[in-house]
Amino acid sequence: MIKTPPYLKKGDTIGITCPAGYMARDKAQACIETLQQWGYQVMVGKTLGSNSTNYFSGTDEERLTELQALLDNESINAILCGRGGYGVSRIIDRLDFKKFKKKPKWIIGFSDITVLHGHIFTTCKIASIHAPMAAAFNDGGAANEFVLSLKKMLAGKKNKYICATHLFNKQGAAMGELVGGNLSLLAHLTGTPSDIDTKNRILFIEDTGEYIYGIDRMLYQLKRSGKLDNLAGLVIGGFTDMEDTDRPFGKTVYEAIQEIVKEYDYPVCFNFPVSHGKKNYALKIGGTYQLRVGKNIVHLSEK
Repeated sequence: MIKTPPYLKKGDTIGITCPAGYMARDKAQACIETLQQWGYQVMVGKTLGSNSTNYFSGTDEERLTELQALLDNESINAILCGRGGYGVSRIIDRLDFKKFKKKPKWIIGFSDITVLHGHIFTTCKIASIHAPMAAAFNDGGAANEFVLSLKKMLAGKKNKYICATHLFNKQGAAMGELVGGNLSLLAHLTGTPSDIDTKNRILFIEDTGEYIYGIDRMLYQLKRSGKLDNLAGLVIGGFTDMEDTDRPFGKTVYEAIQEIVKEYDYPVCFNFPVSHGKKNYALKIGGTYQLRVGKNIVHLSEK
């Protein structure tokens, strides 16, 4: 049974940390101000806008120490990761989740934060939130439906999403716990303690900046490891900024995905608004959802 952390109330505190890639402080200012406008207090970690001179927001020790402190601090009610990038895998096995298990809190983010989501789901049996991070609040983004879906979720309200149909969709209905995230990271987690059991669950995937053959290869890894065999349903999100080789792969990214999943009889939805782009609805990892892929419309509703 997946445990749900307490939803937030006005006056609760959200901690912001960067457990992976570097992010300048000013790039998160709109996020900080918006969270305060929503009625929350914000505690900003030192990894946001750190003095790091390389890709990461700090040394492994600095990122580990700060995330551990936020996990253990009982006055912090949620942890919003400033950005993803790469780096959580370097510290995940050294994090101690004992206090977190006793008093769970919401972990929020996507991309490289898929590692945290997978680890917490598998080893702690606690729900978390795959959702927009700090940069999504910039340039008026705080008012869009995708960022507002996070606001709604943090307050304990259930989101019901609809999206247009797609030529490759496979109609049907499914109910199950929702798991998934960034395809590159899901493949990366295979065989590790953070690996996700997908059986009888609704899996969602998205990715960005990969070669089409790389997406094909990662999906075959999921397929060969049995992760696509017994799903309740499959949600294909956005695959943004895809690249192709000089000698073309010969298929679009969705064509490549469709070829791999066409043999399965569970419902499949393509082009759902979860991605590295602007269209990125908040999804509760470990939440129970109903997926209905119809002829004219697709529904994904938290139950």
